[in-house]
Amino acid sequence: MVVQTQAITQTKKDILALIRPDMERLNEVVRTTLHSEVPLVNQVAEYLINAGGKRLRPAIHLLLTRALQKECPDTAYTLAAVVEFIHTSTLLHDDVVDESDLRRGRQTANALFGNAASVLVGDFLYSRSFQMMVSVQSMRVMDILADATNVIAEGEVLQLLNVHDPDVTEARYMQVIHYKTARLFEASAQLSAVMSACTPEQENACAAYGRHLGAAFQLADDILDYAGDTAVLGKNVGDDLREGKPTLPLIYVLEHGSDTEKVMVRAAIENGGIDQAHSDFSTVLTAITSGGALEYTRQLAQREVSAAKAALAFLPESAYKQVLLDLADYALAREV
Repeated sequence: MVVQTQAITQTKKDILALIRPDMERLNEVVRTTLHSEVPLVNQVAEYLINAGGKRLRPAIHLLLTRALQKECPDTAYTLAAVVEFIHTSTLLHDDVVDESDLRRGRQTANALFGNAASVLVGDFLYSRSFQMMVSVQSMRVMDILADATNVIAEGEVLQLLNVHDPDVTEARYMQVIHYKTARLFEASAQLSAVMSACTPEQENACAAYGRHLGAAFQLADDILDYAGDTAVLGKNVGDDLREGKPTLPLIYVLEHGSDTEKVMVRAAIENGGIDQAHSDFSTVLTAITSGGALEYTRQLAQREVSAAKAALAFLPESAYKQVLLDLADYALAREV
């Protein structure tokens, strides 16, 4: 199934061009507020800043704020940075847990600085984010972000429990997606509505946009893990399988594949460590790409994209709303 939209030919940079000045200001806030008197913290933080990244969650916050009230107050950049710090801290911890050595085409922080430094700087980012959110002086903001960070942590633990478990169901896996990935998208979008004094119904709609968009991005990542290009992705294709993670394409094969394929996939999840040079990896990859698993995952991702776009129906027409809609299409159409 091919999604026919203008956003397919656009890159993230093209889509977010409208808020380039906002993103540049965000970068200034990030660089300023990450400063520490401890040299190693600054060294790791600078490496993370230069590593780039999509910065989608803060971008959503800024776009929705613009769509709701046209102007971005200072608090919008503060909260956008808070969201980015929370996200980056989870990546630091993720890479340590997963023993990853490549992200976005560069060495991970743990590969370069060691696990201890990565974990501790991740903690620094968490604590700095809470310092910043307190400065906004809104208990509602604190409530949303405190709840989000707690749910994300639960999602990390749920994912850990799922590793090497071939009996993970689609429902269990989707719970991990909603906890671990979609929750921060949801919080970022919801904060825009809160700080724009929206009605409860509008706040719920903004939260739904973020939640569905986050799920779409994760499902698209699941597809790219088996259908992407390592040189484009900036990470190794098949990483999830090597780590024993039962993502949706694998779960689909376990439910709908041939008996031989099911046995092969179960063994791959249980044992992990299968790389592209291994014949078993090639067999599993064939089962995924030719048996409908990627198409099924794409259909679910498209459903999330459609739900995200529908949630924005209450917004007045504007260039910012259009970018939010394009971003939803981009979630599934992207190659990285």
